[in-house]
Amino acid sequence: MTDAPLWTPSALEAATGGRLLGAPRPIAGASIDTRTLAPGDLFFAIRGEARDGHDFVRTALDKGAGAAVVAASRADEFSDLGPVLAVPETTDDPVLEAMRRLGLAARARSQAGIVAVTGSVGKTGTKEALRHVLSAQGPTHASVASYNNHWGVPLTLARMPQGARYGVFEIGMNHAAEILPLAAMVAPDVALITTVEPVHIEHFPSLSAIADAKGEIFSGLKPAGVAVINRDNPNFSRLLAHAHASRAGRVVTFGEHAEADVRAHRILTRPDVSVVDATVMGVPVAYQLGTPGRHVAMNSLGVLAVVHALGADLARAALSLASLKPPVGRGERTALRIADGEAFLVDESYNANPASIRAALATLAGIEVGSKGRRIAVLGDMKELGAAGESLHHGLAEAVEAHGVDLVFAAGPLMRHLFEALPMARRGGAAATAAEITDAVVAVLRPGDAVMVKGSNSMRMARIVEAVKARYALPPGQREASLEAVR
Repeated sequence: MTDAPLWTPSALEAATGGRLLGAPRPIAGASIDTRTLAPGDLFFAIRGEARDGHDFVRTALDKGAGAAVVAASRADEFSDLGPVLAVPETTDDPVLEAMRRLGLAARARSQAGIVAVTGSVGKTGTKEALRHVLSAQGPTHASVASYNNHWGVPLTLARMPQGARYGVFEIGMNHAAEILPLAAMVAPDVALITTVEPVHIEHFPSLSAIADAKGEIFSGLKPAGVAVINRDNPNFSRLLAHAHASRAGRVVTFGEHAEADVRAHRILTRPDVSVVDATVMGVPVAYQLGTPGRHVAMNSLGVLAVVHALGADLARAALSLASLKPPVGRGERTALRIADGEAFLVDESYNANPASIRAALATLAGIEVGSKGRRIAVLGDMKELGAAGESLHHGLAEAVEAHGVDLVFAAGPLMRHLFEALPMARRGGAAATAAEITDAVVAVLRPGDAVMVKGSNSMRMARIVEAVKARYALPPGQREASLEAVR
């Protein structure tokens, strides 16, 4: 027996107001990118920043797309290539509007417990942790990568199978009022804010304004929904006010604060794992995290708060956290062979802000190095910090010193402010780009070292990670054994 299609022809037409031309193939998914499109995907020819998706309709249909969603005025151009769904041109981007409508239809038909996650730091990792623990308890649909914006959210909704038991959606923003329409689309049963930090501060007058923007997520809560808030964050009262102004039936808090509903009493961080002793709504819970880092442990409290709010099995979720692995670019460990010894690479290359760099430095501090090993941080510019950029980069020097980082390599003009604030003994090297500093990083590594790489996406710090792996990474079997040895 074959799986039911994601969308039937009649459901597609009803949801989008479009008209199908040609015989559609079974729809198994949805895509906006022909590079990753799979046979059976519904291809949305949306307009990107540089290209119009209509330019790729032929490629999509050639690759076996179930149908291509196109503007009605252009449908005749493609009708002889394969099935197309011609949608009315009621907006500047009618295909994006059709995707939004299909996402709303997916939400309306779903009986799943729906979670929305936002926050200045940790939202993708928390989303992935929720996907991980809930998938062990039922069919779970979640955002891929960081599909959290005006096209990522409706695309993720449009992909949600009708039979999903749980749905986890990441919602991002870099301006005020961007979360409002996305939260309304997702209409979560539970909404979680990981934390509020000075991220995208270039676009906001204050940290309080960022908190207000994050608090918009509660506006989408279904009646009697649950708002989950970090009790330790300085903006807790502001976030609580947003929750009380929403349709939330209750608020659940997490953190180390004495009044937190989900409270950590002890967090023990080890090189490759963390151990947490907590209480969840008064129930003692002890668990191990397969992903190291104090910041990850703190967000795991939010994960358990969501699990409890959904009525899922708390004990099973806590057990599942032991096998949690970090998403790509967010803490992955790689064992390295250098000369006759070993070293370790921590890949934190996916984006950066002051809070996440400080957290990454703290994690680096917890890694044991060899007798002659060093803790090395390779840091790229943090973007969207506005006028505060120079001071926020300079201010990282204190964290570098506090966490005993031996060498810092700096990529970018802003990170040079940190570099110049460090004593000469801690200066590894500085350059304008990641590419210019890669060779120096690769050459400086020696047995016993632990090296961490982090920076904003536009700095392309992942290239340094790739270069280090290409030169020194152990074969997979030996890699796992080496990582196990340092636990």
